[in-house]
Amino acid sequence: MLKKYFRRLESIIALGQSLMTPKQFIFLSSVLIGISCALAVIVLKTFAHSVFSFATYINGILKLSFINSLLPIIGILLTVLVVKKVLSGTIQKGTSQILYAVAKKASIIPKKQMYAQIITSSLTVGLGGSAGLESPIVITGAAFGSNFAQNYKLPYKDRTLLIGCGVAAGISAAFNAPIAGVLFAIEVLLVDVSISAFTPIMISAATGAIVSAILLDESILLSFKQQQTFNYHNTPFYVILGVLTGLAAIYYSRNFQRVEHYFSKLEMGPYKKALIGSSMLAVLIFIFPTLFGEGYESIKTLSESDPGKLLDNTLFSEYRDNNWVLLIFVGCTLMIKVLASGLTIGSGGNGGNFAPALFLGSYLGYFFSKLVNMTGLTNLPVSNFTMVGMAGILSGLFHAPLTAIFLIAEITGGYGLMIPLMIISSISFAISKRFEKHSLDVKGLAKKGHAFTSNKDSNILSTLDIDSIIQTDYLTVHPDENLTKLVDLISHSNQVVFAVVNNEKDLVGVVHFNDTREIIFNSYRVKYTLIKDVMKTPLATISSYDSMEIVMSKFEKTKTAFIPVVRNEKYYGFISKSIALEAYRTKLRAMTIE
Repeated sequence: MLKKYFRRLESIIALGQSLMTPKQFIFLSSVLIGISCALAVIVLKTFAHSVFSFATYINGILKLSFINSLLPIIGILLTVLVVKKVLSGTIQKGTSQILYAVAKKASIIPKKQMYAQIITSSLTVGLGGSAGLESPIVITGAAFGSNFAQNYKLPYKDRTLLIGCGVAAGISAAFNAPIAGVLFAIEVLLVDVSISAFTPIMISAATGAIVSAILLDESILLSFKQQQTFNYHNTPFYVILGVLTGLAAIYYSRNFQRVEHYFSKLEMGPYKKALIGSSMLAVLIFIFPTLFGEGYESIKTLSESDPGKLLDNTLFSEYRDNNWVLLIFVGCTLMIKVLASGLTIGSGGNGGNFAPALFLGSYLGYFFSKLVNMTGLTNLPVSNFTMVGMAGILSGLFHAPLTAIFLIAEITGGYGLMIPLMIISSISFAISKRFEKHSLDVKGLAKKGHAFTSNKDSNILSTLDIDSIIQTDYLTVHPDENLTKLVDLISHSNQVVFAVVNNEKDLVGVVHFNDTREIIFNSYRVKYTLIKDVMKTPLATISSYDSMEIVMSKFEKTKTAFIPVVRNEKYYGFISKSIALEAYRTKLRAMTIE
């Protein structure tokens, strides 16, 4: 019955496509993708919130967080089971796969990502894994956009644009923050779009926010009602917090990867790895229950008038009114959050680092401002610092200062904190960028030359296939031959450069026509001059496995028109600079999102 309904809907959409202009159909598509993403967000958020409420209720009866500790073990083991039995044994995690799809897969994302992320992240995070749902939401939205475009045979530019629509709608619906959704899609993923491309992305983000606002309980969303106005006298403290959040972002990025790398190297079965990792996580959650799930409820608690509630149903509940114990508890929690998130993802769970970034930022903002107040230096607005700290970590970890600024501005219900948000986000971004060239999600891909970055030329070059521009049919000469052979080849071909190879096909030099012009018109010198006497060592060589960015860099440095290519240390062909530039221009025209 459901399948029949979807087929009928597809027929209606296909009819609409035939009656609309391409731009009108993109607008319709952005609305449909926005609705789909919002519904996915509602399912995920509602499930996660229901499990948290249930666990809190049971722990309130037991007076300790037993359920909080046990559920993540069940969730991660179930996630591994689903991956092995339902998802063919593998699942890609993190928004980096969207960057890779845009850069290397022509914006084609597998169909299974439309449901795989929802299932696995709901089991992992919904049952208490210390990660976030935003990354799975973003991947799901991107998959909706990509597969919608594929289903209706839209070109690469439109597929990429609809991926951006899905991403924007996902973030927008998850936080009821449409501006942040648009900025995240453009700032993090689609780094090079024209102004006209903003319209469908904005439509999709607005649609996602509207559907979420209508159907999702507001208490589930991360939102704040209490905040004090900005006092310019506190500016130096906001500057200090900006520095601290930048350093904390670097700390989180490096240590998260260490934990994840450690688990990836363990030589054991997936179930055993999941059991070990989730058991370690369970111990951490038993001691620090606020590590359970996304942690958004504890963020709200920190910004309210009674943060001591964090210690309820913990080993430290008798000290709930002791500010120093609470401060130490918050400080320890923010330091080990990276370990909890690393254990969650590394042991086999699925989730993202968006929520952990907000968690870490709020805890750091609270810790810093509360510590300053308790030392008697001044009286800082703790709720403000708790909220703006989130922007600092988000900006530093994802290298997305605009997203960070407007996300926190939107979820706090106004723009009264715009100045401190700008201060903290910019400082954190600058510090993080100084020590970490790429954001957490981009770092691994950038090392392989796969990811889109803020450099437009690098983005386009990364999509070019070097094999498609290598010319392997170039005629070669032997170093011990005389120039008679070269003259014969020149007279029967259009080549102006020749590779000199020995009997083993090793590249020993190159001969340029211009360098032999004076000799080849002298028959005596042609007969008694050997190739090796006129050949030159190439200024550079290219491996057939090099990226196009490396190729173009070598052309720039050598100022030459042809560079020989070697494969497995043997001569393979030539790359012409003119052909490489033509391939670049063709790809540029194809990839411009209008």
